Amino acid sequence: MTERVTATPAAIQLIEQLKGKHGPLMFHQSGGCCDGSSPMCYPDGEFLTGDSDKLLGEIGGSPFYIGEAQYEYWKHTQLIIDVVDGRGGMFSLEGPEGKRFLTRSRVFTEEERLELNQ
Repeated sequence: MTERVTATPAAIQLIEQLKGKHGPLMFHQSGGCCDGSSPMCYPDGEFLTGDSDKLLGEIGGSPFYIGEAQYEYWKHTQLIIDVVDGRGGMFSLEGPEGKRFLTRSRVFTEEERLELNQ
């Protein structure tokens, strides 16, 4: 089955490390503002989602949400969450680790798009 959001092995490793420190996690794909368009990692339930947030799936067993307006721009792509060295969003849990989550993407194939639209 095609997933709308996945994570690289490096991102999964960091997620597991953060879970060990902070417990269950959640992600929200930022649509800009203070932290650019980075995937933000929070303790589960700390970021309040609303009616305009869409649950895309899970990465590392953690729910991953995206704002509806942002989803409209990226709905034709699979989000691939990766991690790189550096400082990310000031409110995201990975910041003190000297790492930041990063969203990469790829366009769905025609077959994947049809599967997702069923």
